[in-house]
Amino acid sequence: MSTQTPTPQEIKRWNRYLADEIAEGDLYRKLAEKKTGEDKAILEGLAAAEERHAEHWRTLLGPHVAKRRPSLRRLLMRIMASVFGSVFVLALAQRAEGDSPYARESAATPQMAADEMIHEEIVRGLATRGRNALSSNFRAAVFGMNDGLVSNLALVLGIGATGVSSGVVLFTGFAGLLAGALSMGAGEYISVRSQIELLGASKPTQVTLKAAPDLSLDSNELELVYRARGMSREDAHHRAMERLGFLDCDCDRSLSHRPEEKPDEEESELVGTSMGVAISSFIFFASGAFVPIIPYLFGATGLTGVVASAVLVAFSLLLTGGIGGVLSGQAPLKPGLRQMLIGLGAASVTYLIGTLFGANIH
Repeated sequence: MSTQTPTPQEIKRWNRYLADEIAEGDLYRKLAEKKTGEDKAILEGLAAAEERHAEHWRTLLGPHVAKRRPSLRRLLMRIMASVFGSVFVLALAQRAEGDSPYARESAATPQMAADEMIHEEIVRGLATRGRNALSSNFRAAVFGMNDGLVSNLALVLGIGATGVSSGVVLFTGFAGLLAGALSMGAGEYISVRSQIELLGASKPTQVTLKAAPDLSLDSNELELVYRARGMSREDAHHRAMERLGFLDCDCDRSLSHRPEEKPDEEESELVGTSMGVAISSFIFFASGAFVPIIPYLFGATGLTGVVASAVLVAFSLLLTGGIGGVLSGQAPLKPGLRQMLIGLGAASVTYLIGTLFGANIH
């Protein structure tokens, strides 16, 4: 480690590193407070590593340690850690760890650079757990809102471009909102329900337990059941003999004589999920579809209404796209802009068609 007096540029840069390390350590400790078990221990381990890095910069700086604000990204993550769920924060932290400058910083030790690389993978693993834990209700909500924004904006702009009164545009917007929300909710319910039924039809039943006492030992058709489920001939034979009670096993042999119990479908968690997805889709599609008609509720007409509606939807698409980008570990701006441009592009097509129809009508 160098004992030379650091230059003013080094002092400024190292103090920034110190502030960021302190901020990241505080972030991981805040997240750990809301966790239990393995996740809590992992986050506390990350916080301890960040403190070791901070101590390295304190030692290098010596009397030149100064209180500095951490980078904007670290400040944002700290705020989000106090307000939002950990999955959003971890997704941002994943990018922060991946952008570490230590590989290019001569004053950082090789171990510190290696730590940051490993930290990215650790945070990626924690963030993946959170992403996987996101319910289908949340995904349906995001997609539903986006569909509502784009489809109703396209409808409103297309009708508005024909030159009809604002009352007609408003009524059309409400009709599109209701029709789309009902269609989205019903479609999601049917889709999820069909998937549940498909999985249920493919899931092995316990009929073998009920039939086991009366099966022929010579033909041993129970063995064919297990082979049909993908077992090898040897494994299927062994499993069948266990079920018939001819081999020592850790299984409960009394199950072979217990009648099959049909689960209560109405109490199934999956059934609740299908209804939850449908309700989420309805509500969030309606919420998104409401945005384009807001200007017309306040009496906007003509080009003013069209522009105001497009601006509101553009901002909403930028926001929802940014949220999706954060969840996928990306910077929010690019996916937000992409979603906004795609949505506005789709709506512009209907606006041009409406303009042509309006010109022909008049």
